[in-house]
Amino acid sequence: MAATASSATARAGAPTLRLERRCWEDGDRVVCGVDEVGRGAWAGPVTVAAVVPPPRHLRGVRDSKVLRPEEREVVAAAVRDWAVAWAVGHASATECDELGMTAALRLAGHRALARLEADGVRPDRVILDGTHDYLRLGGRVVTRVRADATSLAVAAASVVAKVVRDRIMAGEAEHFPAYGFERNRGYPTLRHRAALAAWGPTTIHRRTWIFMDGLCWGGLPPPPGRLC
Repeated sequence: MAATASSATARAGAPTLRLERRCWEDGDRVVCGVDEVGRGAWAGPVTVAAVVPPPRHLRGVRDSKVLRPEEREVVAAAVRDWAVAWAVGHASATECDELGMTAALRLAGHRALARLEADGVRPDRVILDGTHDYLRLGGRVVTRVRADATSLAVAAASVVAKVVRDRIMAGEAEHFPAYGFERNRGYPTLRHRAALAAWGPTTIHRRTWIFMDGLCWGGLPPPPGRLC
């Protein structure tokens, strides 16, 4: 069944397979859209999804940011049924701290692509949202600004990544109920900030990030060079 979207998102302009078709016409047999979620969060992993599309269109897919949570669930299920292959990779909060965000994104992306390859799918071309090839795959990558709004494969990847990461953060909310992770998904909100001020960081916070400056550590040892 085709995915559905609200009337507001339907007016926003649907992503297409135009870029993917150009890649196929240029001889790239397997084309993959890649997108990330969680880059700006204060807690939880950064997540990268990779989606290999078939040559037929899927209605209702949009950049995950313009879909309501219930719409994203419907679209993600449709994408999983539609895609030739899909995979998700993560880099933990600890890895984000230790590696820095660009390298953490690369790690998560390579984990997603490795899962595709484990299933026998190796993309000849990777379409990546933005202007920076954080995957460092050289000629295999094509970057496009707003690819999550114009490329169907990238938009599909954005939805899959968002749904998977949201579920992870909802699970973490059970362990850390004061922080509201089931709603804020680790991003800064008033409740999240208040919980940090009162209780300090959890074990899934990115503890070297600047928002930790001035906070007490709630019984957890600070990283080297930081004192409460």
